[in-house]
Amino acid sequence: MSSGTNTATETLRTLHRIHRQLTDLRTRLRHGPQLVRAHEVNVGRCSDELAKRQERAKRARVACDAKQGQLRDGEEKIKKVQNQLNTAASNREYQLLKEQIAATEMANSVLADEIIEGLEVVDECSRLVVETEAQLAKTKAQCEQVKLKVGQERPSIEGDIARLELELAEVESFLPDDFKPLYRRAVNARGEEALAALRGEYCTGCNHKIPINDINKLMKAEPKPLICKPCGRLLYVPEDWSQE
Repeated sequence: MSSGTNTATETLRTLHRIHRQLTDLRTRLRHGPQLVRAHEVNVGRCSDELAKRQERAKRARVACDAKQGQLRDGEEKIKKVQNQLNTAASNREYQLLKEQIAATEMANSVLADEIIEGLEVVDECSRLVVETEAQLAKTKAQCEQVKLKVGQERPSIEGDIARLELELAEVESFLPDDFKPLYRRAVNARGEEALAALRGEYCTGCNHKIPINDINKLMKAEPKPLICKPCGRLLYVPEDWSQE
């Protein structure tokens, strides 16, 4: 810090910049595992959906197989009854056998239609299973990519945080003694939100207008701490400040 400038103002500017950077880095550090968990949840949901669709496909196949078995039994029954026609002892018995054949043929016709519909259901279920298997593979691959990226970025982010924390401690030592208690209380309570620059005559934290006399006190070589009354932020003058 140069002695020819407003040291407190320079220090507050630098501290706010460091706090913003730390907030961003810590947010990124938290976001990484959260992003991984979100992708893992997607993988779980996709796996559950695949299991459901596989079960539906299995049930559809079992139901279709059962009807095909019933159709085969019906066809065998018709053959058996047709053989019995040749040995019918009376017209009455012959007629009853013919009615059995007609009834079984009708039932077989219904079963055949149901089997066609069932096979269409089986095909659709199989298509959905294949589609969901592909989606699951894609979701797993995306999850692994995110895990890899987060794992690769974490050491760099942690290193930047450690470097900035050291810089923060060093810059804090430049604060005038009368600023330190206010700064420490505010930062402990609000972190990055403890500080705010002026924009013209307004606090950038809450847009409250600051009396010009108070702003002038900040412009002095040895300024006094200035707290924005509505939002409680410790104010400082930015490098590009103008009263407009």
